Amino acid sequence: MTSIGGAEMVDWNLAVSTATRFVKPGPEVSREEARAIVAELRRHAKSSEEHVRAFTRMAQPVEAPDGRESAPPDTPVLVVDRPGWIRANVAGFRAVLKPLLEKMEERRSSVPGGAVLGAVGGKVTGVELGMLLSFLASRVLGQYETFAPASRDLPAGAKGGRLLLVAPNIVHVERELEVDPHDFRLWVCLHEETHRTQFTAVPWLRDHIEGEIQSFLGETEIDPGTLLERLREAVQSLTGGRSDADAEQDGGGRSIVDLVQTPAQREILGRLTAVMSLLEGHADYVMDGVGPQVVPSVAEIREKFQKRRATGAGRLDQALRKLLGLDAKLRQYRDGERFVRAVVDEVGMDGFNRVWTSPNTLPTKQEIAKPADWVARVHRKADGAP
Repeated sequence: MTSIGGAEMVDWNLAVSTATRFVKPGPEVSREEARAIVAELRRHAKSSEEHVRAFTRMAQPVEAPDGRESAPPDTPVLVVDRPGWIRANVAGFRAVLKPLLEKMEERRSSVPGGAVLGAVGGKVTGVELGMLLSFLASRVLGQYETFAPASRDLPAGAKGGRLLLVAPNIVHVERELEVDPHDFRLWVCLHEETHRTQFTAVPWLRDHIEGEIQSFLGETEIDPGTLLERLREAVQSLTGGRSDADAEQDGGGRSIVDLVQTPAQREILGRLTAVMSLLEGHADYVMDGVGPQVVPSVAEIREKFQKRRATGAGRLDQALRKLLGLDAKLRQYRDGERFVRAVVDEVGMDGFNRVWTSPNTLPTKQEIAKPADWVARVHRKADGAP
């Protein structure tokens, strides 16, 4: 637990209590309906594994540390409600942010008034994190929690990971879209199972992403004055403090996430963006590829879901999405799906799967937009073609 003067840098318990207090209630279902939904989601998660591995051809054994081949670790599937999703993600935040918070603790002691900041900062940060999680908790359908604590059932040295399916959100969206609920639940499971397959079949992927995140956090400007200046710039850009010409020059304005970054962080984030675009685009591609075989109404679901994703909700929801940079991420995910589709069309599924060979074969942010450049770099040069 990282603290200064006895006060936590982030009050994690307050983050959980704040998020659970403000999160919207889920749709009304009877106890019998809830049991049936949970059971069905677990069945679909299990059946999706076979479908995804067959379609992606990513069922190859994983090499164990001693050089022997072993089956991919069986990570758990949890069907959770919104508070359960909040608690799981707070645990993940604690693990990922630990090095940064330790660095902040070292620097904070040398800042004038650091003791006072340490006493109140943890509470403020806890509330802010809780409000953010309360917003997201009603929108996430499922998630492969990459940085979950390692399970006791995994082999020694194996990394944690678990698949979360947020039942009330799935029910809410299937009702909103007025689609077949059984088809929609399987469709969602296909997407999330693809993420689990990515991380269990590609053993280096988790460590690579974690390394990039830690590099990003390591470049964080700890000086409060610098952060305050960047935040002021961000607030001005979002509240009309910048000219239309300025906004047009940087693509319509950047989010707070963009504006508080250092140049080194923007470079790291570019690589992370490319990886996340690949993973999400791959999941969308697989979901649509497997869908027609096992989800009868997949075309209707996809059309309605894409329309919902594009239009978003009310004005407040759109403002929050812009503030957090989520609109840009949605565009990147669409780019990722186009990248996967173009590469598979060009070199086939086995050719695309070269992307999982090592961090060097991952696409760059520029290659996500130009798949032919990735094919030229990874295939033609490796195969000796001119």
